[in-house]
Amino acid sequence: MITRFAPSPTGPLHLGHAYSALLNHDMAKAAGGTFLLRIDDLDRSRSRPAWEAQLKDDLHWLGLDWPEPCRRESEHLDAYDAALDRLWEMGLLYPCSCTRRDIREALSAPQEGAPLTGPDGLVYPGTCRPAAPPTGPRPKDTTLRLDMARACASLPMPLRFEETGAGPEGQTGLIETAAQEMTATIGDVVLARREMGAAYHLAVVIDDAAQCVTEVIRGRDLFEATRIHALLQRLLALPTPRYHHHRLIRDETGKRLAKRDDARAIALYRSEGLTPQEIRTRLGL
Repeated sequence: MITRFAPSPTGPLHLGHAYSALLNHDMAKAAGGTFLLRIDDLDRSRSRPAWEAQLKDDLHWLGLDWPEPCRRESEHLDAYDAALDRLWEMGLLYPCSCTRRDIREALSAPQEGAPLTGPDGLVYPGTCRPAAPPTGPRPKDTTLRLDMARACASLPMPLRFEETGAGPEGQTGLIETAAQEMTATIGDVVLARREMGAAYHLAVVIDDAAQCVTEVIRGRDLFEATRIHALLQRLLALPTPRYHHHRLIRDETGKRLAKRDDARAIALYRSEGLTPQEIRTRLGL
C-alpha cells in the first residue's frame, strides 16, 4: 500500500490535518506499505516556505516519517502541461473567460429549481462552451474547462471507483456514476487556471499516478470530487487507486476546521505542552 498526505503550505496544520495525516501514515504502516508527503504548492501567491517548514516539523513531532525528497507540485508543471495538451488534442477542453460573478449572475436568471452546487462550487452553466471543440494550439495562461458531456461520451459508462471508507451519505463499495449525473451535478470543471496553471483536480490525478499511490485517504468533503478524478484517470489512461474517505474533524458548533482555525493549530497544542499521544487521543486514534 502507498498512501500520501498532500497539504498546502498556506497556513498552520490543525487537528483536521493531523487526523488525515496520521490515518494515512497508520494505514500504510499497518499494511507494510509506504507513507508519502506531497507539497501542494501550486498556489504560489499564498504558499510560503515558512509554512512548509512548520508543517514538516509538526508532522515529525507527531511521529510521522516519509521518504525524502518529497514531491513538490511546483516542480512538475511540465507533467501537468503534457496532460492538458493531451486533453486539448482530444477536443475535451475549451477556454473560459467567466468570472465567479458572471457565473452567479447567469445562474440567478429565472429557472426551475435552485442552482446546483457541485465539487467545484456552482455547476457551470456552459456560457463559454463552444458548439465544436476549439482547434489550433492550446492557449497558455488561460482558464480551461473540461467539456464534461464530450468527455463522458468518449468513454464507456458508468464511471466506477472503489470506496473503502464512506461518503457523506454512507456510500461505500463500488461507486458508479452515469454520464447524465456527471453533467448535471458536476458540470464543466476547471482544469487550468489563468493565474496558476494546472488546477487541483488535474494535478492530484497526475501526482497520484506518478507516485504510484494505491489508496487515497482523505476527508469526506472530497468524496464528490472523486468522480472527477476517476474520469480524468480514464481519459488519461492512468490507474484508479482505491479511495477511503474519512470523517471530518469539526469544532464544537459542528463546523469543519479550516486553515484560519489557529486556535486548533498543532503548533499551539505543542506550545501548551500536549504530547503526540494526547493529540491522538483527542482525535480518537
